[in-house]
Amino acid sequence: MTNPYAQDLDKNAANFTQLSPLTFLARAANVYPGHASVVHGDRRYTWAETYARCRRLASALAARGIGFGDTVAVMAANTPEIYEASFGVPMLGAVVNTLNVRLDAENIAFCLDHGEAKVLITDTEFAPTVKAALPQVANKDLLVIDIDDPLADLPPGIGERLGAMDYEEFLATGDPEFAWSLPDDEWNAISLNYTSGTTGNPKGVVYHHRGAYLNALGNAVGWNMGHHPVYLWTLPMFHCNGWCFPWTLAAVAGTSVCLRRVTGGNIFDAIADQGVTHFCGAPIVMNFVINATEDERRDFDGTVQMMTAAAPPPAATLERMQRMGFEVTHVYGLTETYGPAVMCAWHDNWNALPIEEQARLKSRQGVPYHVLEGLQIMDPETMQPVPADGQTMGEAMMRGNIVMKGYLKNPQATDEAFRGGWFHSGDLGVMHPDGYIELRDRSKDIIISGGENISSIEVEGVLYRHPAVLAAAVVAKPDDKWGETPCAFIEVKEGETPSEQEIIDFCRANLAHYKCPRNVVFGELPKTSTGKIQKFKLRDQARQG
Repeated sequence: MTNPYAQDLDKNAANFTQLSPLTFLARAANVYPGHASVVHGDRRYTWAETYARCRRLASALAARGIGFGDTVAVMAANTPEIYEASFGVPMLGAVVNTLNVRLDAENIAFCLDHGEAKVLITDTEFAPTVKAALPQVANKDLLVIDIDDPLADLPPGIGERLGAMDYEEFLATGDPEFAWSLPDDEWNAISLNYTSGTTGNPKGVVYHHRGAYLNALGNAVGWNMGHHPVYLWTLPMFHCNGWCFPWTLAAVAGTSVCLRRVTGGNIFDAIADQGVTHFCGAPIVMNFVINATEDERRDFDGTVQMMTAAAPPPAATLERMQRMGFEVTHVYGLTETYGPAVMCAWHDNWNALPIEEQARLKSRQGVPYHVLEGLQIMDPETMQPVPADGQTMGEAMMRGNIVMKGYLKNPQATDEAFRGGWFHSGDLGVMHPDGYIELRDRSKDIIISGGENISSIEVEGVLYRHPAVLAAAVVAKPDDKWGETPCAFIEVKEGETPSEQEIIDFCRANLAHYKCPRNVVFGELPKTSTGKIQKFKLRDQARQG
C-alpha cells in the first residue's frame, strides 16, 4: 500500500530551511534594531550594529579567501570581537575555533595545526603565548589579526601586536551589507572546540549548525529566559562556544554585558549598574559571589538567575546563594554535548520544602534538555539502563541532536565515544525514581577503599559545609592496607586556619567513617580557565605522597 503523504510533498524553498543560529541574528536586527546587543565598558552596540559588524567580518574574511570548511581561530577574552566571530565566521560556511586562553604555547600550536586554521584573531593580552606558538605552527601564511582592547589594562610589555592589522582596521575593510548565506546542509560544521587535553593532545569536538540552533533554543526554553534578558559574561565565550549562549541571546534579543575579569566586585557592579538578570559559570563563580567582601557587595532589586555546571554545587553553597537573592539552576553537559544538555528542572511544589531540602534537590543534575533525545544511566558493559533506585551506579549516556558530530581527524576516539549508539560521558551516577539523574563521580575519580566505593562528590559536599572551606577536592591516595583512601585538598577562606584533625573530625561527624579523608592538604587548588578543579594534578600529588 502506498503512503499518500510521501507523494508530491517534497521539500522546497517555500517549506524547508536548513536550521542555523545565524537566522537568530538576522531576526534580532530586523525586529529589534535599536535594542542593546553588546555592552563593553563605553562601547555599546545595538542589534542592527552587531549584525552589520558581523557581516563586515564575514566580508573581510571572504576577501582574504576564507570560505566553506576553512577554520578561523579566536584567542580572546569576553569582548565583542569573540561574540561577533560566533556569527561572522559561520556566515561564510567557515568554522570558528575559539581557543582556551589558559593553554600553553605548545597546545595552542597543536590546535592551530590540527584545525588547519587560516586566520587567527587574538587579543594582545595573550601575545606572549601566541608569539611563542606561531613559530611552531606549520602554516606560515597564517593571517593574524590583533584585538587591541583598551579595557584590557595590561602590565607593561604584555600587549604586543603580532598581526597585520588590528580587528577594527580589519572590520573597516568589510561590507556591512555583505550577502551571506545559510549552510547548504545543517549538518555542516559551525565550530571546533578542543577538550582540555589532560591526557595527551586535546581532541577537536565538532559542532554542526543544527545542534547549535537547537541547543540555543534549549537554553532559552529550559531556563525560561523570555525576551531581552541582560546577560553577564562570567562564563568564557571560548568554552563550548559559551554554552551556545551567544546564539541564545540573539534568539531572545538579549543584551550581552562583557566582562574581562571575573571577581565578586565586578559581578555585583554589573548587576547593580547594568541591570544584569542572568549569568552562567562554574561553582567557583558562586564562591566569588558568596565570599564577596562588604565593600564589593551592592544592593540590587529582584532575583538574579544563575546557571551553573561543572562539579555539582555543594548544597551549602546553593543555600547561601538563594539567601542572597540568586536563583541557581543546575545543568550538566560536556564539550561533546554543546555544553549543557541536562537540567535540574524545578517543580513549584518544591518551593514549600525547607531550603536545605531544596538545595539537596538542586544539586542533582536532572533531566534532559528539551532538545536532547535520550538520557540514561547505563551499565557500560551490558548497555542496559540501571534500576531507577537512586543507588545503583552506572555511566551517564546521551543521544540526540545536541551530541557532537565527532572528534576531528580521530575516528577511533569517535567510535569509542559512540559505542552502542550512545555517547559515553565517562561520568558515573544514579537514576532516581522520579527520572532525575545524579552524578556521583567521574569513572576515574571513584575511590575504592577496602572494596567499598566512595563518591568523592559526597565527601566534598560535606567539606563545603565547613565554615572555613572555600574550595575542596577529594581524590584517591594509594594505601597499603585499603588499596586507596580519600585524600582531601582544601583551599581555605581568607583569615581561616583549620587544622587537619579539625577537618577530619568534621567529616567523621557527618559521614560514615570509612568515607572520611585520612589526609588533608591545604593550599590553592589547580583550576581550569572555567573554574573546574584539575583533579588529575591532585591525583598525581596524592600518589607522590
